[in-house]
Amino acid sequence: MPSDKTEAPKSRRSRSRYFSTHPDHHKNRFQLPIAAQLMLGLAFLIVLGACALWLTSLGTDNPLTYTETIFTAVSALTVTGLSLIVPSVDLSIAGQVVLLIMIQIGGVGFMFIIVVLLRALGRQIHLRNRLALTNSLGLESQAEILKLLQRVLVGVLAIEGIGALLLWLNWLRYFSPGKALCYAIFHAISAFCNAGFDLFNGATDKYGNQFEGIPTDNISLAILGSIILIGGLGIPVIAELIDWKDRKRYSINTRLTIFVVLGLTLFGWVGLFVSEAFRNGVLVDEPLMTQLMQSLFQSISNRTAGFAGLPQFGRLQSGSTLLIMTMMYIGCAPASMGGGITTGTFSVLLVSLKSYIRGERKPRVFGRAIDNDTVQRAGAILTISVVLVLSATWLLVLTHPHLTLEQTVFEVVSAFATCGLSLGITGEFNAFGRVIIMLLMFWGRLGPMTVVLAVGQRQDAGPQLLQYPEESILIG
Repeated sequence: MPSDKTEAPKSRRSRSRYFSTHPDHHKNRFQLPIAAQLMLGLAFLIVLGACALWLTSLGTDNPLTYTETIFTAVSALTVTGLSLIVPSVDLSIAGQVVLLIMIQIGGVGFMFIIVVLLRALGRQIHLRNRLALTNSLGLESQAEILKLLQRVLVGVLAIEGIGALLLWLNWLRYFSPGKALCYAIFHAISAFCNAGFDLFNGATDKYGNQFEGIPTDNISLAILGSIILIGGLGIPVIAELIDWKDRKRYSINTRLTIFVVLGLTLFGWVGLFVSEAFRNGVLVDEPLMTQLMQSLFQSISNRTAGFAGLPQFGRLQSGSTLLIMTMMYIGCAPASMGGGITTGTFSVLLVSLKSYIRGERKPRVFGRAIDNDTVQRAGAILTISVVLVLSATWLLVLTHPHLTLEQTVFEVVSAFATCGLSLGITGEFNAFGRVIIMLLMFWGRLGPMTVVLAVGQRQDAGPQLLQYPEESILIG
């Protein structure tokens, strides 16, 4: 009697063909969650980058230690900027090139680079790669990826190229043409990727003057600030802005992102100017135009770029440090070069609060309703990030009694938000503290939800067949 069950062929070649095509075989194959793939990919790049940095330092007078190489690799690939070394002094030319490559890969996104290479080789992008890239870029639909790649890659290179050209023309006053070009390329990429690494600290210009940080002339700050601002808008927003001629109107995400970014920048600009331009602030003795430009640049840089545009950054007013920590915590737009809880999460929480106060059933903005899943995700990200920051702060305060609470919280928020601003205590952490900071940078770059999903993949509960009775819990 014929049987409905298909038996596996007995020959080796037939069995190989059978198991490679049979659907049951693919069902039983173990597959890592997409979030876990992202974590492992970033960890692999960190190890590779640390090895490359270590090898480039072997021929120098002061080779990097293992701790310095791994910390620098984590900071570069998470585009943070916190560092135990001074790149202009402690790294060779080859080391600086390796650092720049890691910044570019970490900023644009390693999954983005992988898919670009696959397309260049003429291969089709597998569904699992599409899912991973969607998660990495914060997109809603897998169908957006290929179209996005075609528009954004040229746009990113053009923005960095134009920024490098403008910086080169401006920095000819400080360096020879060749050195000015190298500095311009490095800092254009570092600024666009919101990395915060610079080569100026400890460097000297052609007149023998030594820099203590990035140049603070108005033209340099205007160019760097513009590059940082564009890089912090996010890849989907940049793609829409590139296609502005073909659009009748922008998406809700783009409009909300631009609105929140401009609002936060203005808020930070006014707040820093009020705190530092009067009384005992660091800008008291500066001309008004310098006060306004440096306050504006610092407001832009606060949301994960990590460049210190204010003089004597370690002695800012307490009001300024609190303001900076708040802006770092919020961070940049989703799928951008920066970190933090993102402006998307912040805006959803604000819109939800407004709708709750007005008694609306669903949060609404610009004539559109926000679905409940988005609101729940925003609440989950806020909860996870608060627990993470508080836990890390408690561990560091417990193991570093010589540091103040303000210094510790500032460093923790900076690492979590992949910002890189520091009150000058990064080198004072012991081995345990450096591990905590590296984990914060790693977690912050992947996003609060990604690491949680990697540990326990979220499953769709499906239709709820069993309904439980409701009961109120006292809150507020």
